[in-house]
Amino acid sequence: MSALLAARGVTVRFGGVTALDDVSVEVGPAGISGLIGPNGAGKSTLFAVLSGLQRPGGGRVELDGADITRHSPQRRARLGVARTFQRLELFGELTVRDHVVLAHRVRHQRRNLLRDLVGLGRRTNATETDAVDGTLELLGLAAIAHQPVHSLPLGTGRLVEVARAVATDPRVVLLDEPSSGLDPSDTARLAAVIAALRDDRHLAVLLVEHDVEMVLGLADDVTVLDFGRVIARGTPDEIRGDAAVQTAYLGSAE
Repeated sequence: MSALLAARGVTVRFGGVTALDDVSVEVGPAGISGLIGPNGAGKSTLFAVLSGLQRPGGGRVELDGADITRHSPQRRARLGVARTFQRLELFGELTVRDHVVLAHRVRHQRRNLLRDLVGLGRRTNATETDAVDGTLELLGLAAIAHQPVHSLPLGTGRLVEVARAVATDPRVVLLDEPSSGLDPSDTARLAAVIAALRDDRHLAVLLVEHDVEMVLGLADDVTVLDFGRVIARGTPDEIRGDAAVQTAYLGSAE
């Protein structure tokens, strides 16, 4: 199947340093694509290019075949590209439900965020209520929907951020190191949610992660970066057995 979101021959230089060198990555529809690599490999830079925060010096970004290289992050969001952040970007005093409601309104009603913050206590319509409830159920957050975010542990906060992204009704979700700082139990819970995005919502997901085993256990296909270049691409089993990957990232094979 053709790619939904793709980087084609992307190059990014910062002064004399080449962060990305002719990198191409594809995210297929209704699947999970993984992006891994050691520290400094270029993962964060490529993520920034795909989400619109970094303009590449060469190459292009495509959404469903259309060139979106010069589109702002806001315009990409309106076209269906949602993302999370490595550092939580949440409103501590708002509840879990408030975050999902706000994301739904900004996406579907094209309203001003400040206006929505002021009007959070107003009655919601049936369509909005159903959509918000469905997202909270999918993420396992319904039971704590009315708790303020500042009272939640880190793992639950990361689920709230994913819920907010899903509430924008995206076509593709970019997850930036979602397991960072989580213990094994929270990581397993997060992995189940990511799988549900693909299996239940049929979303395309790009998972950028330092947790290699999490990616290899979830992804349909994996791209490996090292020193700003693609050194391997394939299924999780192919990546596990790739000598270049073992040497650069997973440890040399005996």
